[in-house]
Amino acid sequence: MIEAQGLTMHYGPVVALQDASFQVQKGEVVGLLGPNGAGKSTSMKILTTYLVPSAGTARVGGRSVLDEPIEVRRLIGYLPEVLPLYTNMEVGEYLGFVGRARGLSGLRLKERMDWVVSRCGLAPMFRKLVMELSKGFRQRTGLAQALIHDPEVVILDEPTSGLDPHQILEIRSLVRELARTKTVILSTHILQEAEAMSDRIIIINRGRIVAQGTIQQLRGKAQETARVHFAVRAGKDEAEGALREAGVGEKRACAAEDKGVARFSLEGADERAMVAGAGMLALKKGWQILELTAAPYTLEETFLRLTESDAKGGAA
Repeated sequence: MIEAQGLTMHYGPVVALQDASFQVQKGEVVGLLGPNGAGKSTSMKILTTYLVPSAGTARVGGRSVLDEPIEVRRLIGYLPEVLPLYTNMEVGEYLGFVGRARGLSGLRLKERMDWVVSRCGLAPMFRKLVMELSKGFRQRTGLAQALIHDPEVVILDEPTSGLDPHQILEIRSLVRELARTKTVILSTHILQEAEAMSDRIIIINRGRIVAQGTIQQLRGKAQETARVHFAVRAGKDEAEGALREAGVGEKRACAAEDKGVARFSLEGADERAMVAGAGMLALKKGWQILELTAAPYTLEETFLRLTESDAKGGAA
């Protein structure tokens, strides 16, 4: 449904996006994850025809963003980073205006307005001026305008910005509902949001795509060796020496020692061998095991490892 090839964007001497290529299929939620200024919004503005790339191209629903921009816009619902709101309009008046601009009228317009007002939680604010809304309700209104014409592709730039925890859960639920019949691409710099809403993640750093895949695939790419957390009731030096002598793990880092408890992070090629070796050693030594678990990278660790590798590669 979305196919980008070699997208590059220069703002004078500044390279905002460099040779970015990716695909998003129908029914898939893909998250663009990266720090502020990484190139996420630039990618979205190219896909929505707000910007013409310096190089490369993209197709949305088989339509070229360069040669068929009007057709692309008809397919897309877009929530930009800067909300496209007319603050002197009432919420209902504004949504009706956007719906008519999108070609809706009569019963179809009413049906779509009722749907977005209900799903975005705007009923209490329907007769309020947009200028009177809180940041969270403005965000909801912006989301409603992106969905009013029932688009095939939904592109959301920081969709949960300004929302409270309850509202964030509602938006997550709505995104998953949309993905049943639509293509969804969203950007965020919040790791938990990317993990909670996305089937697949594209990590962008300094304008370059440094990795893309499912959470498990990204963890596998970032984590070259398996990791096991091991905690026993024993002295640090005694336990560390015994682990080294038994050859449990290729790397052994003592995370902490407190009140006679030594905690280790063990790394090696074979997770099962480390778990079995640590367990047998504890049994042999008579140590009480407090923790012995596989410890895959968290999303935060995965992100940091991948972006750090990219920074080293760029420096080289």
